[in-house]
Amino acid sequence: MNHLKKRRAADAVLRGLIYLCAGFTVALLAALIGYIFVRGLPHVTWHLLSTAPSALKDTIGILPNILNTLYIIVFTLLIALPLGVGAAVFLTEYATNKKFIAAVEFTTETLAGIPSIIYGLVGMLFFAQMLGFKTSLLAGGCTLVIMILPTIIRTTQESLKTVPASYREGALGLGATKWYMIRTIILPASVDGIVTGCILSVGRIVGESAALLFTAGVGTVIAKNVFSQFTRSGGTLSVALYMYVSERGEFDVGFAIAAILLILVLGINAAAKFANRKLKNKEQRA
Repeated sequence: MNHLKKRRAADAVLRGLIYLCAGFTVALLAALIGYIFVRGLPHVTWHLLSTAPSALKDTIGILPNILNTLYIIVFTLLIALPLGVGAAVFLTEYATNKKFIAAVEFTTETLAGIPSIIYGLVGMLFFAQMLGFKTSLLAGGCTLVIMILPTIIRTTQESLKTVPASYREGALGLGATKWYMIRTIILPASVDGIVTGCILSVGRIVGESAALLFTAGVGTVIAKNVFSQFTRSGGTLSVALYMYVSERGEFDVGFAIAAILLILVLGINAAAKFANRKLKNKEQRA
């Protein structure tokens, strides 16, 4: 009886510690977001959002930075998502050499932990100089593709591993080809992991500044079309935040950009979750 009471007391203490840690984490996150919004939103104006900075008029605008951020997000995900998901599918469903799989997994985990400034240095030497992209959004986007590939590969791979083996056996037993089984059963069942990798990747793209300073630059000129924009220097919102705060001491503008970055990330995450829910509903109806 005493032993049972001790176990119940220990369970209650551990449960209380878990709730305390969870509450502290949520409170810290809410305080951080609230502080940024309180400091930043009052300085977010239409003029700030819709104009480019001008040294002659001594005005501040972040429209080029917003466009550059959206361009580089779309460009990076369009290349990295198919490559990352394809690599994860190959490692999980097709590769049979366990030593090769272990080596690739170790490599991707190591690459995911490399500081971003090293990626920026390599990207500057390889994409900007060797390939002749110069300091441009194209060089920055290619560098970010390499940066986020390990995250997409590992999250997708772990999600694919959670799909029960009975799904594969049942599909193959009914006469489905392996690719048909992967396309119609395995990938839809692991869409949560793919969406998670996409969200994590967007967070790293939006928050990256060190690597982009070396590769994409700090340009604030709006080109006539998207393709020409990728051939010239372009600073993203995170780069603009760094420049305004560290170089010019414009802390109000820095908090405004931080609030815009938070809204952008929250909006993209909500859109990804919505798409995930729609895909699941479509799968269930099918």
